[in-house]
Amino acid sequence: MSKAKTIYTEQHVTDFINSYVKNEAKKSDAFQLVDLFEEWTGEEAKMWGPSIIGFGNYHYKYESGHEGNAPVISFSPRKNALTFYVYSNTEKSKLLLEDLGKFKISKACIYVKKLSDIDLSILKELCFETIAYINEHHECSCRLM
Repeated sequence: MSKAKTIYTEQHVTDFINSYVKNEAKKSDAFQLVDLFEEWTGEEAKMWGPSIIGFGNYHYKYESGHEGNAPVISFSPRKNALTFYVYSNTEKSKLLLEDLGKFKISKACIYVKKLSDIDLSILKELCFETIAYINEHHECSCRLM
């Protein structure tokens, strides 16, 4: 079985953002997101893998037997878009997406070019919905909310 790539690291979040994010507007968005996610979760930002900024953590185990730990909510300030790992496939989340703003979505990620493209109050609600979903369905090392 392969080893998980997204694991907690000791890398400092500020150092990562300052060295990894070259676009000043995206860098500003990343620091704003750190502040917002810390406020919303009550958890300090931590690096997971080489480029994901996570908040809180939980343990998952799939039917296949694969298991590991992951941040409860997280984001990455990637070159092409801010990537949010805050989506749970619930009816409430689906409804919230209708009012989020300009974004793209894959199975588990929301992609946004810049924070001004979305409604931050809706992002907050998506985060809370995901936190509630994970708390209900997974063993959490830390309970958010």
